[in-house]
Amino acid sequence: MELSKRLSAVAGLVTEGASVADIGTDHGYIPIWLAKRDPAVKLIAMDVNEGPLERAREHILAEGLSDRIDLRLSDGFSALDPGEVHTIIAAGMGGGLVIHILEANPAVTDSVQEFILQPQSEIERVRAYLEREGYTIVREEMVEEDGKYYPMMKAVHRREIIPYSEVELLYGRDLLRRRHPVLRDFLLREERIREDILERLRRAGTPGAVQRQEDVERELARIREALGRYACQ
Repeated sequence: MELSKRLSAVAGLVTEGASVADIGTDHGYIPIWLAKRDPAVKLIAMDVNEGPLERAREHILAEGLSDRIDLRLSDGFSALDPGEVHTIIAAGMGGGLVIHILEANPAVTDSVQEFILQPQSEIERVRAYLEREGYTIVREEMVEEDGKYYPMMKAVHRREIIPYSEVELLYGRDLLRRRHPVLRDFLLREERIREDILERLRRAGTPGAVQRQEDVERELARIREALGRYACQ
């Protein structure tokens, strides 16, 4: 079984040998991949709906891993005991839901050592939440797949010493620090999009267009600030 680029990057952030609970496992692909990589680790595949859990069961059975991966019907961490796993994965869901899952069961959240998060939206809100609640993002990755860009992160219980800037919340401190090439491609695309929008707004010249133009100019300034990190040597 071969993972998509997105799922492969998510799975690659998991520390080798770590016990893992995959929240919202869907087809169970990540636990299957991890079971093959780390033959002795404990793996739990969890989903809030029976349908995805049944699909995961079929795939796990087909791979001969039924004795390695525990399947649980669970709303977030509700079917997970404190201290049961080292790492949780929450990938492919909205940023608001990621935050809700982290907040809903504090005893479990406090016991987990590493959090692999891949929000599909509001990623700056997730980064801000982690900073506010005393987490540190120790690694970030980003992939492009089928024309879409997917940032993801590994976080631990440790407070950041240096507060995040607005640009770092939007685009990722670690991605910017490493001048990640996929982030650069994303930023260049976003710059082109904002430039095209500005041109259309300037031609329109309506009061509403003028107001929108100011918003887009601010967005463009942040994008260019981020791109400026790539020029620093």
